Amino acid sequence: MAEEPIAFLRAEQRSAARTGHWSGGFTAAQVRYDRRELNQILNIYGRMVAAGEWRDYALDFGDEAAVFSIFRRTAEMPLYRVEKRPHLRNKQGMYAVIDAGGRILKRGHELENVLRVFAGKLLKALSSE
Repeated sequence: MAEEPIAFLRAEQRSAARTGHWSGGFTAAQVRYDRRELNQILNIYGRMVAAGEWRDYALDFGDEAAVFSIFRRTAEMPLYRVEKRPHLRNKQGMYAVIDAGGRILKRGHELENVLRVFAGKLLKALSSE
């Protein structure tokens, strides 16, 4: 096999859609959670970890959505995904909680209201201890 040289591009040769870089290597086009949104999600996540229901999470930032995935174990597929899709802001709401089967459990305009879907699960987990 012939080895091909690696081509390094100068900043001015990059694609126009990816020129605005933020710290940490994020591009301007990526959807991200802000601090308030992440605090709300991590508050619920921390309580469920304390109850022994959840053990791991992952964050994924893409061009169309930011996804917070919740796992029972690290090697499994996510139990739930909390998604932020800004292009749905004026339709059914940009926040959604989706289960492992792909069903949308709750969707809305306010993250706090969407995260209430976990309130019953938290009470159930705490009462079983």
